[in-house]
Amino acid sequence: MRSDRLLATLLLLQTHGRLPAPEIARRLEVSTRTVRRDVDALSSAGVPVYCERGRRGGVALLEGYRTDVTGMTDDELRALVALGSSDGALGPALASASRKLLAALPAARREGVDRARRRLLVEHQGWRRAPEDLPALPALDAALVADERVRLHYATGDAAVATWRTVDPYGLVSKAGTWYLVAAHRGRPKMYRVSRVRDVARTGTPARRPDDRDLAEVWAELRDRLQEPTAEVEVRVLVDPAWASTLRRVALAVLAGPWRQEGTAPDGREVLVAPFRSVLAARAGLLGYGDAVEVLEPESLRADMAEAAARVVALYRGGAARSSLPSPPGAD
Repeated sequence: MRSDRLLATLLLLQTHGRLPAPEIARRLEVSTRTVRRDVDALSSAGVPVYCERGRRGGVALLEGYRTDVTGMTDDELRALVALGSSDGALGPALASASRKLLAALPAARREGVDRARRRLLVEHQGWRRAPEDLPALPALDAALVADERVRLHYATGDAAVATWRTVDPYGLVSKAGTWYLVAAHRGRPKMYRVSRVRDVARTGTPARRPDDRDLAEVWAELRDRLQEPTAEVEVRVLVDPAWASTLRRVALAVLAGPWRQEGTAPDGREVLVAPFRSVLAARAGLLGYGDAVEVLEPESLRADMAEAAARVVALYRGGAARSSLPSPPGAD
């Protein structure tokens, strides 16, 4: 982006006083012609920058001119550069910006900040989750910059058919590797998963949000509403020790709170207790472990597990595989 390149050029000149245009181009990974255009842009913006010809010439700032950008502490610089180590949709742009910021730092500070960058990796993608396909993200970002109302071709949940709706965006949120658009639809704030947006149509008209709240405030309301407990159920299980660590880790997605260990059974199995978000979530999260996990309480879930297991056994003991399967949703 040009704005971060202009800032990096200014920081380079402030740090080194004078630099040849080819050296600036090398550090910022651009052409010498781009450097000259950037110098003209800085000058037009009121920055006292000029070019000197000759063997000792180069691009320079008027002596004594300073900006307050390098007033950042080392902790602040490390935090900014660490963003460049993150994955996800903004990863390439953040990495490019961090390289330019590093190039503009004095050598004494650059070494420590660069070391921190190489020792820290921010990965947003969760375990056993494929990266999301986000073809609509650039168009949504462009609409947000323009503060425009947009039309979304959106598939709710696992719906095979997407429908069009007109929304007024508040902004984009990345949570645990998943991107959401927060927008008002018919005057009510909602969240839309960006990977389910099939197409985006810009309207060219200003967004008309129902209130003046900022993105963080609206997101907090939607998030808290989604996380409100509905039908939580506390489950006590016996777990084969060989599977205990796997269960603790994998089942986190359907838990409403942490696991607690309540001792060991005479046969060596661990007794674990945790609140699940619902009976359905508990059954889905535990049934796949077979006899490595036994539900003790509540009795209703234990009975539900037994019935589900019996249906699975009956399915696979029913003889040959079914000759015909139902068509997937949306198939002709």
